[in-house]
Amino acid sequence: MGQIPTKQKLTHSTTYRWVSHSLVWGLLGSVLVTLPAWATELRFWRFDQNRFRLEFRTSEAVQPTAQLIPNPTRLVIDLPGIVLGRPTMTQSLNGAVRSVRVAQFDRQTTRIVIEMAPGYTLDPNQISFQGSTATNWSVQLPSPQLIAGTDAPSIPPSPSIPPRPTGRDRPPTPSTSPQLTDIRVTPDGLYLSTTSSPNRVEIKRSRNRKQIDINLEGLSLAPQFRSQSFEINRFGVDKLQVSQEQNKVRITLMVDPDSASWSASVSRFGGVVLLPEGGVRGDRPQDSFSLIPSAAAQTSSTEQLATITDIALGGNQLLIRSDLPLTYTTGWEGNLYRIRVRGAQLGEQVQEPRLGEGSALSLVRLRQDDPQTISVLVQPAVGVRIQGVNRLNSQSLLLQLQRTGTTASPFPPPVQPPVTAPFPNPFPQPPLPVPSGRRIVVLDPGHGGPDPGAVGIGGLRETDVVLDIGLKVSRLLQQQGILVYLTRTDERDLDLGPRVALAERVNADVFLSIHANAISMSRPDINGVETFYSPGRPRSGNLASAIQNSILSSINMRNRGVKVARFYVTRNTTMPSALVEVGFVTGAEDAPRLANPAWRDQMAQAIARGILQFLRSGG
Repeated sequence: MGQIPTKQKLTHSTTYRWVSHSLVWGLLGSVLVTLPAWATELRFWRFDQNRFRLEFRTSEAVQPTAQLIPNPTRLVIDLPGIVLGRPTMTQSLNGAVRSVRVAQFDRQTTRIVIEMAPGYTLDPNQISFQGSTATNWSVQLPSPQLIAGTDAPSIPPSPSIPPRPTGRDRPPTPSTSPQLTDIRVTPDGLYLSTTSSPNRVEIKRSRNRKQIDINLEGLSLAPQFRSQSFEINRFGVDKLQVSQEQNKVRITLMVDPDSASWSASVSRFGGVVLLPEGGVRGDRPQDSFSLIPSAAAQTSSTEQLATITDIALGGNQLLIRSDLPLTYTTGWEGNLYRIRVRGAQLGEQVQEPRLGEGSALSLVRLRQDDPQTISVLVQPAVGVRIQGVNRLNSQSLLLQLQRTGTTASPFPPPVQPPVTAPFPNPFPQPPLPVPSGRRIVVLDPGHGGPDPGAVGIGGLRETDVVLDIGLKVSRLLQQQGILVYLTRTDERDLDLGPRVALAERVNADVFLSIHANAISMSRPDINGVETFYSPGRPRSGNLASAIQNSILSSINMRNRGVKVARFYVTRNTTMPSALVEVGFVTGAEDAPRLANPAWRDQMAQAIARGILQFLRSGG
């Protein structure tokens, strides 16, 4: 048995050194005696069989200790002061490494054991620990060696796993047309997995309200759809039927006549989300499953895990983003709300979001339940309640939060609005008009990612304001039966060309770009709303006027008028297009309003109403 110390200098690799058996336990004993009274957590661990590499992350600084034990060879790594907080986890492997176990060794020590297959050992001088920080560690193992004089079994080579494909470099389907490949029943509704987005989605309900037809134009059924009728028995849906029509796939829901209607949201990355309007009624199911056995078997047998690439809190939403489609369940653990993602691992750079004063969440914890399961645990702040989880697309989940009390603005650094209760509205709010026929609207929240747009009083960022308003407008329009595409649903870098290309590709009826204005910080007297359209396009002028008039009839703010301008996104789209500037982040009147979530709700209502009025009038 050998003790392998790790250097205190975290930026350099260290190697194992053999010491006597008595020294091993003497060193371990000295560490345990000097442990602090409190203990911290093991947040993440992963063993990469292809690279013979262990990675782990703790919530606070840790100094690992290690020893090599023979018969069979085991590398034992102790993390003093670390509490696992859950049952023993075992990752079984094929090859020279038999398994990796993570367990609680004693009250304040977590132990990781890497066990070799019989007849194999490791050179202790070639095992190295490396800490990029005091909480992020990796252990690199050398190639396993056969023990002299042993009859070790032949070990099959480790499978060569290619890099995880992204949305851009996934291999194309051999089919000549995009395919519907799977239907998943989720806690919120249905997720249709496709190789690319359908040309158009149409939803029709029968006169007796017992049947809902969802037509996916431009898709064909994948070969794995051997059965075309499935029992659902949730969400008011008794049975789901799939059929191939000419140049489209039809999904038919046999429903209770008193059940809710359904809405569709199409992802630019492939896939369609179907949700009952008004959310899930009664007890919310906690499981998610595939209707296609071959797809489910393929998912369970593959070693390609989705990697969680980002977890970010913005305003009243928590975003969970991955590089592959996600399967999840939700539930409560005491006073913590849990989002459990299966078939996933945490990315190396993923950190828990920082929570500041006025944050909608008082706690966010990331937990590795087993090598293929991640749990995100959150605790809502005082005056905040959990609304549930929705899919932005197949690879992104959005936890919706609702503030029921008075809070500060959610954007850091915040502008303190003069009122944080619901913003007073002197204008009556008529019901939203419902246009006839299925229409498509593309909403374009401006800027994003490394481009924050205008930055105004108190650090108020244009990108934060317009993304929040855009998401709210999208939900309002979908509630009225509009099929909505968003050019972005999170903070990402997006050029102008792809924004226009999306609107053209989906053959949108309306394109609206949402921005916030700015001028010199020395001119806080400049405030107001204005809407632009490109010259020579009268229908776009009608759209701009409908939006501007709706805002002014709903919100008491300065009118800067409807104007002509040659913005790229309005002059390069072929459908009626407009660009609305919802106020000045540098304005003494507008900035506090733009920072107020309740006021942004009113702005979203006004914009949605203007779009619906335009569609109802025929433009």
